[in-house]
Amino acid sequence: MTAEIGVRLREARLQRGMSLRSVAQSVGVSASLISQVETGKTQPSVSTLYALVNHLGVSMDDLMGVSTPHAAADAPVSAPFGRSGAVEPAVQRGSENPVLEMENGVHWERLAVGEGGPADALLVSYDPGASSSIEGRLMRHSGVEYAYILEGEITLQLEFDTHLLRKGDSLQFDSVRPHLYSNNGDVVARGIWFVVGRRQQNQAMPSAMGADPSLSRGGDSPLTSAVDVLQAMDNLRP
Repeated sequence: MTAEIGVRLREARLQRGMSLRSVAQSVGVSASLISQVETGKTQPSVSTLYALVNHLGVSMDDLMGVSTPHAAADAPVSAPFGRSGAVEPAVQRGSENPVLEMENGVHWERLAVGEGGPADALLVSYDPGASSSIEGRLMRHSGVEYAYILEGEITLQLEFDTHLLRKGDSLQFDSVRPHLYSNNGDVVARGIWFVVGRRQQNQAMPSAMGADPSLSRGGDSPLTSAVDVLQAMDNLRP
């Protein structure tokens, strides 16, 4: 299932009564580009998608076209767990994975997740030449990041160190450390990513100064990482 992100972004913009010009000015791109994204003529870059998600207040489930039940306001924190304390199973077929494709060759498939679960789970692929930031900027976000490389090669720049990860290699680090992923090889690189604790840390972060708390991911830093998108989307979930 491929997310029709252009249609959903347009619906979100219209629901909020925003013009193409005002959105373009707010996110720092042209109105023409926004129009092309909304009509499906082009896919947004990762950085443009970050900005649009943050500005329009689109949840991850809305963007991906996924309908997930929301717990009642008075439901206990342990809602995702059964009476025995075990996590309730969630089965999701591969053909049902919501897919998000971005201009710079990064592809996300959202794996099975439970309401209020502790981790974000993604099947991530990088086309040859793709990078997690097309501007080449290192990124940071809350949570602890885990990944296992299934195929190809991924270069991880973690602060001042560079690591080349191949099939079978894995990684783990505190995602607040500046980092950047890129595929400098000539074949697709693919891996499983988990980010644990991001949601809990995000809930404790202050809102951006002068911003509407319902439209902010917290803090005053721009969205600059793939998982930051998820962080913003969680905050913006209606």
